[in-house]
Amino acid sequence: MNVGDRVRLMSGREEGIITRILDNNLVEVAIDNDFTIPVAKREVVVIAAEEQKYMRQEETTLQPSKRKEPVAPVLAAQGVYLALVHQSEELLAVTMINNSDYDVLFTSGEEREKNYRGLQNDKLAPKATRVITHYHLKEFEKWPNLLIQFIQHRNGSPTLFEPVVKRVQFKASSFYKSKRTAPVLNKEAYLFQLDQKPVSVNPDKIKEQLAEAVEKSENYKLTAPEHEVDLHIEKLVDDHSGMSNSAIIKTQLERFQDALDRAMATNMHEIVFIHGAGNGVLRKELQKILSRTPGIKYFEDARKEKFGYGATLVRLK
Repeated sequence: MNVGDRVRLMSGREEGIITRILDNNLVEVAIDNDFTIPVAKREVVVIAAEEQKYMRQEETTLQPSKRKEPVAPVLAAQGVYLALVHQSEELLAVTMINNSDYDVLFTSGEEREKNYRGLQNDKLAPKATRVITHYHLKEFEKWPNLLIQFIQHRNGSPTLFEPVVKRVQFKASSFYKSKRTAPVLNKEAYLFQLDQKPVSVNPDKIKEQLAEAVEKSENYKLTAPEHEVDLHIEKLVDDHSGMSNSAIIKTQLERFQDALDRAMATNMHEIVFIHGAGNGVLRKELQKILSRTPGIKYFEDARKEKFGYGATLVRLK
């Protein structure tokens, strides 16, 4: 039995949806998609998918006035999403959606007053979904924070993804504005993207922001970065002995982004970023950002006779 399965109580004719696995012998079931009760696993039976399909077809035939129009396909941005989908007017299925070309390994849990309780973990194939829990809208003010951890992976992929930890806090002011069509499911849902959205650089916007800064400070002067920017961590901080690998990468990427922004804002034609060969993690991160940044003519390995494979040359439009 899994969260989201539709079941029938053996002691009667009631049907419902499993909203939680309470322990090895007990599940929580939402009867008529409304009130929830704890039920022993031995007292419920999962309704076969074929029966559910038949019952839906029969209901549609008997009640044509309630037939819903099919949801039109929506071109959604690729990524990893959390969707809260109506099972009824009150009950929402909290669903992980992998709308990407990578496998997603994830864990999920609830956080109430700094107390954590694990919910689900799974491997989602591309374009797959998984229900992790259910919430009632009438209890919105009591909803916990959801803590999602995941990493994307694909055999043979040239891209290394950093693990992502996302804390989703539900606030009425933003929650009800998030309603749109969920990818993969093609159903209306309250939708939240969990992975990093593509970074775009707008040179005109950068110039505008820098111009505002100039007005605020007479001493401020926009300067172009050096033609060669060394991103080795020992060149960026005095002491990095206590820094974690993720903190080092973050510092290097911040220096890279600052230099790239200033190079574009000052109309440089090219710039070289020295990242070293190493295990290639920083090089891949830079190329990932460059590949989705407008204003880049192309990028390639810088002169091998000088840098080997430890630097990237960026040509700007």
